[in-house]
Amino acid sequence: MASISAFPEIPSDLRAGILNMLRGCASLKSGQTLLILTEPPGTIHYDPGLAQAIGAVGESIGLRVQEHVLPHCPKASPPSDADMLAIAAADCALFLTRRGDQLRFHPVLAQTAPVMCYALDRAMLASHFGRADHAAFLELLSCLNDALAQAHQIRVRCPLGTDFEGPGGRFPETGGEVSVRRFPLSVFSPVPASGYRGTIAVAGFLTGTGKSRYAPYDVALADTLQVCFDGTQITGFAGPDAQAARAHYDHVGALLGTEPRFVHSWHAGIHPGCAYHMQAGVNVERWGSGAFGNPRVLHFHTCGAVAPGEISLNVIDPTIRLDGVAVWEDGCLYPERVAGGAELLARYPGLAELFADPETEIGLAPSGRLSLGPSAPATD
Repeated sequence: MASISAFPEIPSDLRAGILNMLRGCASLKSGQTLLILTEPPGTIHYDPGLAQAIGAVGESIGLRVQEHVLPHCPKASPPSDADMLAIAAADCALFLTRRGDQLRFHPVLAQTAPVMCYALDRAMLASHFGRADHAAFLELLSCLNDALAQAHQIRVRCPLGTDFEGPGGRFPETGGEVSVRRFPLSVFSPVPASGYRGTIAVAGFLTGTGKSRYAPYDVALADTLQVCFDGTQITGFAGPDAQAARAHYDHVGALLGTEPRFVHSWHAGIHPGCAYHMQAGVNVERWGSGAFGNPRVLHFHTCGAVAPGEISLNVIDPTIRLDGVAVWEDGCLYPERVAGGAELLARYPGLAELFADPETEIGLAPSGRLSLGPSAPATD
């Protein structure tokens, strides 16, 4: 492991985002060790200058900063013993690598509680996405999870025809949440699919969840695909792409030895500062890591009984009603519509300003829909 070299001139907004992560999320103090886990040189999923900028700010506040390469791999296999020793030895391990996303539900990381960074480049970390008070989003997450758990009935719809409902957010007592600290906090806890039924309307493409690498990873959809489900099982596909969808699910299930029609859970974005300015089809894997935190995006974990499954079903501009109250309405989240939300916005004026003027760019094509596009270059 090598010390991060000095990095020239950190803009004030980027420095604020980095400090929000290092102090607000990771709770690091002068004299402690920060281990930055990165992908090998030449990969483009993360901005190659991001680690250096974080390291420079970390060193400026007295942290001992080290870097360690932890490549993405085909399956969500645990880090090697040597890698785990390095992670365990640090006061905080920061994942700037897809490997952290692969292992976000894996119990191997639970004892070390590393930070998984979903700001993929310096611009995202310097934006409201990175700078918004992390403590405020911890409280927001608690409010939303409580509201979901206490709801007797939840119904979700979208403009393309999504329409499903179920008995509230019956979160499991254990094993339902990730083993990492997310930064920025982007989604509420996954709602188990058991007890829910209806139709998920998907446009643009089917894509992976980030857990495993397989080919093809993305499948283009010519029109809206309707995925019917009842509880934890997909019961049918409808639309012009139904046959292709069935074949893809069967292929991925057989390839990875997982239950292809299993529906595990779903959740939606909670961060109105999350923006993704590149069209999704340019690099769908990167889009899946960077855009899901916006409230305009809801996604299902499917094709596998272990979170997060292998195929993500993405719904755009959901309306999510908790006992009839539209807490998400046409892709906008209204925290004041849940218990404690109005008080939270009053305590954090910056949070209220962010919800009053949310980001709307989430990588849609000029048609206003997701699209795979003519080319999607690999990330390494």
